[in-house]
Amino acid sequence: MAEIATLARPYAEAVFRLADGAAALSAWSGTLRTLAQVVAHPDMQECLAKYDLTAGQLRELFLSLCPADLSPEAKNFIALLIENDRLTLLPEIHAQFDTLKNEREGVVDAQISTAFELDAAQLASLVADLEKRFKRKINPRVSVERELIGGVRVVVGDEVIDGSVRGKLNAMAAGLLAS
Repeated sequence: MAEIATLARPYAEAVFRLADGAAALSAWSGTLRTLAQVVAHPDMQECLAKYDLTAGQLRELFLSLCPADLSPEAKNFIALLIENDRLTLLPEIHAQFDTLKNEREGVVDAQISTAFELDAAQLASLVADLEKRFKRKINPRVSVERELIGGVRVVVGDEVIDGSVRGKLNAMAAGLLAS
């Protein structure tokens, strides 16, 4: 995995500089998301693995699966990735680009796992509390994990806030075993 991140980094940084200079961070984030989805599609993965396509054929195939309003810069970027045999790096390039974008905008991603579905008011309240704690804008990604039994578990960067019933039971069990 580290090798993929290492290979993708210069591309993500180059696109970030281009997008930042043009004040188009959000637009490029959306473009990269779309490109990453196209390359990650199982049919595209099969084409890449099974068929010996020329760079021109691969470019035409890839562009035919992309939105028609793709910018000339994005098309050039795709051509560069194909030329360097790096097309499969697009999901990682997108992830790294979004990390750079979030850093620039003072935003941090938070993975919020809950035992039950949160309504809009509960999520807004939780996000407001997290923004106070981390002194940054929070980009929440919510998932429901029934095995938590109750409560929430929040991961922001390398910090974990485990307020789940499962987490508390595990902590109690560890405390009892240590005694």
